[in-house]
Amino acid sequence: MKFCSECAHPVALMTPPGDNRLRYVCSQCGVIHYQNPKLVVGAIPVWDQDGDTQVLLCRRAIEPRLGYWTLPAGFMENEETTADAALRETVEEAGANIQLHDLFSMMNVPHVHQVHLFYRATLLDLNYLAGIESLEVAMFTESTMPWKDIAFPTVTETLKHFFADMRKVREGAPFGFHARDIMKPMRAATE
Repeated sequence: MKFCSECAHPVALMTPPGDNRLRYVCSQCGVIHYQNPKLVVGAIPVWDQDGDTQVLLCRRAIEPRLGYWTLPAGFMENEETTADAALRETVEEAGANIQLHDLFSMMNVPHVHQVHLFYRATLLDLNYLAGIESLEVAMFTESTMPWKDIAFPTVTETLKHFFADMRKVREGAPFGFHARDIMKPMRAATE
Protein backbone atom coordinates (compact mmCIF):
# COMPACT_ATOMS: atom_id res chain seq x y z
CA MET A 1 0.00 0.00 0.00
CA LYS A 2 1.39 3.38 -0.99
CA PHE A 3 -1.44 5.88 -0.59
CA CYS A 4 -4.25 6.47 1.88
CA SER A 5 -7.67 5.45 0.57
CA GLU A 6 -9.22 8.27 2.65
CA CYS A 7 -7.15 11.30 1.60
CA ALA A 8 -4.69 10.00 -1.06
CA HIS A 9 -1.56 11.03 0.87
CA PRO A 10 1.38 8.62 1.22
CA VAL A 11 1.24 6.05 3.99
CA ALA A 12 4.07 4.76 6.15
CA LEU A 13 4.51 1.31 7.68
CA MET A 14 4.68 1.72 11.48
CA THR A 15 3.35 0.31 14.72
CA PRO A 16 0.56 2.67 15.91
CA PRO A 17 0.45 3.61 19.60
CA GLY A 18 -1.28 0.87 21.60
CA ASP A 19 -0.81 -1.71 18.81
CA ASN A 20 1.75 -4.49 18.44
CA ARG A 21 1.86 -4.93 14.65
CA LEU A 22 3.12 -2.95 11.72
CA ARG A 23 0.27 -1.15 9.94
CA TYR A 24 0.02 1.30 7.09
CA VAL A 25 -0.70 4.69 8.66
CA CYS A 26 -1.48 7.91 6.83
CA SER A 27 0.88 10.71 7.83
CA GLN A 28 -1.71 13.32 6.78
CA CYS A 29 -5.07 12.22 8.24
CA GLY A 30 -3.86 9.57 10.72
CA VAL A 31 -6.06 6.75 9.40
CA ILE A 32 -4.73 3.30 10.25
CA HIS A 33 -5.24 0.88 7.36
CA TYR A 34 -5.82 -2.59 8.83
CA GLN A 35 -5.28 -5.52 6.52
CA ASN A 36 -7.08 -8.69 7.53
CA PRO A 37 -7.54 -12.18 6.07
CA LYS A 38 -10.10 -12.68 3.30
CA LEU A 39 -12.84 -15.31 3.52
CA VAL A 40 -13.19 -17.83 0.71
CA VAL A 41 -16.56 -19.54 1.00
CA GLY A 42 -18.01 -22.47 -0.92
CA ALA A 43 -20.13 -25.57 -0.93
CA ILE A 44 -19.80 -29.33 -1.29
CA PRO A 45 -22.73 -29.97 -3.68
CA VAL A 46 -23.77 -33.61 -3.34
CA TRP A 47 -26.10 -35.87 -5.31
CA ASP A 48 -26.81 -39.14 -3.56
CA GLN A 49 -28.79 -41.81 -5.36
CA ASP A 50 -29.11 -45.29 -3.87
CA GLY A 51 -25.96 -44.79 -1.78
CA ASP A 52 -23.91 -43.62 -4.76
CA THR A 53 -22.62 -40.27 -3.50
CA GLN A 54 -21.32 -37.84 -6.12
CA VAL A 55 -19.83 -34.39 -5.59
CA LEU A 56 -20.05 -31.59 -8.16
CA LEU A 57 -16.70 -30.02 -9.03
CA CYS A 58 -15.74 -27.14 -11.32
CA ARG A 59 -12.68 -27.11 -13.59
CA ARG A 60 -11.16 -23.64 -13.24
CA ALA A 61 -11.19 -21.27 -16.24
CA ILE A 62 -9.10 -18.69 -14.37
CA GLU A 63 -5.83 -18.44 -12.51
CA PRO A 64 -4.69 -19.44 -10.03
CA ARG A 65 -4.67 -23.13 -10.94
CA LEU A 66 -6.28 -22.79 -14.37
CA GLY A 67 -7.56 -26.18 -15.56
CA TYR A 68 -7.59 -27.79 -12.12
CA TRP A 69 -10.72 -29.02 -10.31
CA THR A 70 -12.25 -27.34 -7.28
CA LEU A 71 -15.41 -27.07 -5.26
CA PRO A 72 -17.51 -24.03 -6.18
CA ALA A 73 -16.14 -21.29 -3.94
CA GLY A 74 -14.86 -17.73 -3.96
CA PHE A 75 -14.30 -14.57 -2.01
CA MET A 76 -17.12 -13.45 0.25
CA GLU A 77 -18.60 -10.07 -0.67
CA ASN A 78 -19.53 -7.25 1.68
CA GLU A 79 -23.11 -7.29 2.93
CA GLU A 80 -23.58 -11.06 2.59
CA THR A 81 -23.46 -13.90 5.09
CA THR A 82 -21.15 -16.86 4.64
CA ALA A 83 -24.19 -18.94 3.65
CA ASP A 84 -25.18 -16.30 1.07
CA ALA A 85 -21.64 -16.42 -0.33
CA ALA A 86 -21.67 -20.23 -0.62
CA LEU A 87 -25.01 -20.16 -2.46
CA ARG A 88 -23.93 -17.32 -4.78
CA GLU A 89 -20.60 -18.92 -5.66
CA THR A 90 -22.27 -22.26 -6.42
CA VAL A 91 -24.68 -20.56 -8.82
CA GLU A 92 -21.94 -18.41 -10.41
CA GLU A 93 -19.41 -21.19 -10.94
CA ALA A 94 -21.60 -24.26 -11.43
CA GLY A 95 -25.09 -22.98 -12.24
CA ALA A 96 -26.31 -25.41 -9.60
CA ASN A 97 -29.39 -25.23 -7.38
CA ILE A 98 -28.53 -26.38 -3.88
CA GLN A 99 -29.94 -26.67 -0.41
CA LEU A 100 -27.27 -25.56 2.05
CA HIS A 101 -26.63 -27.54 5.24
CA ASP A 102 -24.18 -27.12 8.12
CA LEU A 103 -20.73 -25.60 7.89
CA PHE A 104 -18.43 -28.58 7.31
CA SER A 105 -14.84 -27.32 7.21
CA MET A 106 -12.74 -24.31 8.08
CA MET A 107 -9.22 -24.17 6.71
CA ASN A 108 -6.83 -21.42 7.81
CA VAL A 109 -4.33 -20.49 5.09
CA PRO A 110 -2.18 -17.84 6.79
CA HIS A 111 0.57 -17.61 4.14
CA VAL A 112 -2.00 -16.19 1.66
CA HIS A 113 -4.05 -14.33 4.31
CA GLN A 114 -7.20 -16.42 3.80
CA VAL A 115 -9.70 -18.58 5.68
CA HIS A 116 -11.64 -21.13 3.57
CA LEU A 117 -15.12 -22.23 4.70
CA PHE A 118 -17.11 -25.03 3.04
CA TYR A 119 -20.75 -25.92 3.67
CA ARG A 120 -22.33 -29.29 2.98
CA ALA A 121 -25.03 -28.97 0.32
CA THR A 122 -27.55 -31.13 -1.52
CA LEU A 123 -28.10 -30.65 -5.24
CA LEU A 124 -31.81 -30.05 -5.81
CA ASP A 125 -31.60 -31.21 -9.43
CA LEU A 126 -29.01 -32.10 -12.05
CA ASN A 127 -29.48 -28.89 -14.05
CA TYR A 128 -25.99 -27.48 -13.65
CA LEU A 129 -23.87 -25.59 -16.17
CA ALA A 130 -20.35 -24.14 -16.11
CA GLY A 131 -20.23 -20.45 -15.27
CA ILE A 132 -17.76 -17.94 -16.70
CA GLU A 133 -15.04 -18.94 -14.19
CA SER A 134 -15.39 -22.67 -14.98
CA LEU A 135 -14.30 -24.61 -18.06
CA GLU A 136 -16.68 -27.42 -17.15
CA VAL A 137 -18.52 -28.94 -14.22
CA ALA A 138 -18.82 -32.63 -13.52
CA MET A 139 -19.91 -35.12 -10.87
CA PHE A 140 -17.38 -37.41 -9.16
CA THR A 141 -17.59 -40.28 -6.71
CA GLU A 142 -14.77 -40.85 -4.26
CA SER A 143 -13.21 -43.44 -6.57
CA THR A 144 -13.46 -41.27 -9.71
CA MET A 145 -12.33 -38.05 -7.99
CA PRO A 146 -9.43 -36.42 -9.93
CA TRP A 147 -7.31 -36.29 -6.77
CA LYS A 148 -4.06 -35.35 -8.55
CA ASP A 149 -5.81 -32.48 -10.35
CA ILE A 150 -7.50 -30.80 -7.38
CA ALA A 151 -6.64 -27.09 -7.39
CA PHE A 152 -6.10 -26.34 -3.70
CA PRO A 153 -5.04 -28.23 -0.55
CA THR A 154 -8.10 -26.86 1.29
CA VAL A 155 -10.37 -28.56 -1.26
CA THR A 156 -8.43 -31.84 -1.08
CA GLU A 157 -8.62 -31.84 2.73
CA THR A 158 -12.33 -30.97 2.73
CA LEU A 159 -13.15 -33.73 0.23
CA LYS A 160 -11.13 -36.34 2.17
CA HIS A 161 -12.98 -35.42 5.37
CA PHE A 162 -16.31 -35.45 3.52
CA PHE A 163 -15.90 -38.96 2.13
CA ALA A 164 -14.58 -40.26 5.47
CA ASP A 165 -17.61 -38.76 7.21
CA MET A 166 -19.97 -40.24 4.58
CA ARG A 167 -18.78 -43.73 5.54
CA LYS A 168 -19.52 -42.94 9.22
CA VAL A 169 -22.90 -41.35 8.40
CA ARG A 170 -23.98 -44.57 6.65
CA GLU A 171 -23.35 -46.31 9.97
CA GLY A 172 -25.50 -43.79 11.87
CA ALA A 173 -22.93 -41.20 12.99
CA PRO A 174 -23.40 -37.48 12.34
CA PHE A 175 -21.24 -35.35 10.08
CA GLY A 176 -18.36 -33.70 11.91
CA PHE A 177 -16.89 -30.23 11.69
CA HIS A 178 -13.31 -30.13 10.46
CA ALA A 179 -10.76 -27.37 11.09
CA ARG A 180 -7.17 -27.37 9.90
CA ASP A 181 -4.27 -25.02 9.34
CA ILE A 182 -2.57 -25.24 5.95
CA MET A 183 0.84 -23.81 6.78
CA LYS A 184 2.86 -24.19 3.60
CA PRO A 185 2.48 -22.95 0.03
CA MET A 186 1.18 -25.38 -2.63
CA ARG A 187 4.29 -25.24 -4.79
CA ALA A 188 7.90 -25.36 -3.74
CA ALA A 189 9.95 -22.31 -4.68
CA THR A 190 11.91 -22.72 -7.89
CA GLU A 191 15.65 -22.79 -7.59
